[in-house]
Amino acid sequence: MTLAEAMEGKEYIIQGIETDDEELNAFLFSLGCYEGEPITVVARRRGGCVVSIKDGRYNIDQCLAVAISI
Repeated sequence: MTLAEAMEGKEYIIQGIETDDEELNAFLFSLGCYEGEPITVVARRRGGCVVSIKDGRYNIDQCLAVAISI
């Protein structure tokens, strides 16, 4: 299951991130978005979703949401 299919308000555990872009992987890691970390979809927006990771909220676009396995 990917983050794009996640229900709002439910906490999930990140199982993996499927990208070939090392800069993107490093950026996500700096946000706290890495395997084993809890993530919650706070709201759905056109073209993506707002997620809560640790103490922050971030807007994730649809392409990236599909790359995050939960």
